[in-house]
Amino acid sequence: MNAGKSTLSQRLAGFVAETSGETLPAAVVHKAKRHILDTLGVSLGGATAVEARSVRALMSLGSKGEIRAWGTSQSFNARDAAFVNGVAAHALELDDAGGCDHSGAVVLPAAFAALACTDRAVSGREFLTAVVLGYDVGRRVLEACGGYSPHNNYGWHSTMTCGAFGAAAASARLLGLDAIQTAAALGHAGSFSGGLWGFIHDASQTKRMHTGRAAEGGLLAALLARQGVSGPTQIFEDVWGGFFNAFARETQQPEALLADIGVVWKLMRCSIKPHAACRSTHAAIDATLELLQGRAADLDKLTGVHVSLSAFVNQMCGGRDLNTLASAQMSLPYAIATALVNGQAGIGAYLDAQRHDPRIAAAMRRITLEIDPAMSDLDEPVITLAISDTEPRSRRVDIPLGDPRNPVSDAALVAKFRALAGMTIPEASVDALETALLDLDTLADVRTLTQWLGGDADARPVVR
Repeated sequence: MNAGKSTLSQRLAGFVAETSGETLPAAVVHKAKRHILDTLGVSLGGATAVEARSVRALMSLGSKGEIRAWGTSQSFNARDAAFVNGVAAHALELDDAGGCDHSGAVVLPAAFAALACTDRAVSGREFLTAVVLGYDVGRRVLEACGGYSPHNNYGWHSTMTCGAFGAAAASARLLGLDAIQTAAALGHAGSFSGGLWGFIHDASQTKRMHTGRAAEGGLLAALLARQGVSGPTQIFEDVWGGFFNAFARETQQPEALLADIGVVWKLMRCSIKPHAACRSTHAAIDATLELLQGRAADLDKLTGVHVSLSAFVNQMCGGRDLNTLASAQMSLPYAIATALVNGQAGIGAYLDAQRHDPRIAAAMRRITLEIDPAMSDLDEPVITLAISDTEPRSRRVDIPLGDPRNPVSDAALVAKFRALAGMTIPEASVDALETALLDLDTLADVRTLTQWLGGDADARPVVR
């Protein structure tokens, strides 16, 4: 490295520390408010999930704190709060996608925990700016790894490997770190990265932990930097021990880290989920629903469902294990089956009773998957329904609902938020949060939001 030349992480840190919130385009601010509303909603509902309960029980054995575990009466220290809220945010598989990948479930828990680590008021505009920067950094690191499918194809779960950087960036910004300290935080985050796709083979609950660990790691990275602990400034350079050489040796594109920075905001490519399943199943759900044209499938006349899909999507979502909520949510055959049987794929369609509905089993027996070698990794599947006495009909949805090019409506977003938040907090709190979050850029101090985040998740039915 030439003397006096800034490293990639130092340049990225300067952007995080010095970007003015007033420069954010109105469209970016508007979309950030939608994603914050969505993430808090899915987190409050997710507090009822078995994984969220388990990590709260574990963390409650340690030191206590004053930071709320969303949707509960429990409080934790900053690191533990980031972890437990991060797990809850991803527990229902309804959190946003298209960033690091699950940026909201990583960035928001870290950001709220960071708020509690400062004694100054943080305006809604400042908070929005930190969140946008967190989304931006997490996605930029993933793109510099070569993109979603190349990085994940190696077995890394990008939500954790790249998400830790996004959480560190948002936390550093909210803690008021300067560019030097923020570079140290990014350096620490590189060593706190990890997360493997090994959970996919046996539907283990580890996947739910990844968002919590990334949020916790990013927050800790920023807190260490604030304390004066130095972090490596060459974490993104072509050096031994550099992040890209370790995590993306054959696919790395380091120039993507800073490409169009401050011009192209990565939040704008993120999706909000209408269906409670892996995002790679959503186009197939939409295609199936379009083929049904609002009518329930007649299983007696349904002779077959043929799915043509890429090898990458088949590897990730081709399983048929319905023993757990997590395994069903990663199953493309189940996603299609619930669309055929239930006409929807909300969280209720994935609960234990629905998974063992005999009609689901009957529908899944009719579904066959065929890998099309001509398809690129992220090409959407083609669904063909064969119904007796009619010609087979096929549909492929290239832009599924929730994609920024096919967004969930404001009304549908609010309905999703209210339904999920109402699983754990009183209606008055749901009302207050909705109003405050949709007008977040005018809020004087974001810390006032915490008064509405307490609930009774532990008294509610367990989602599993």
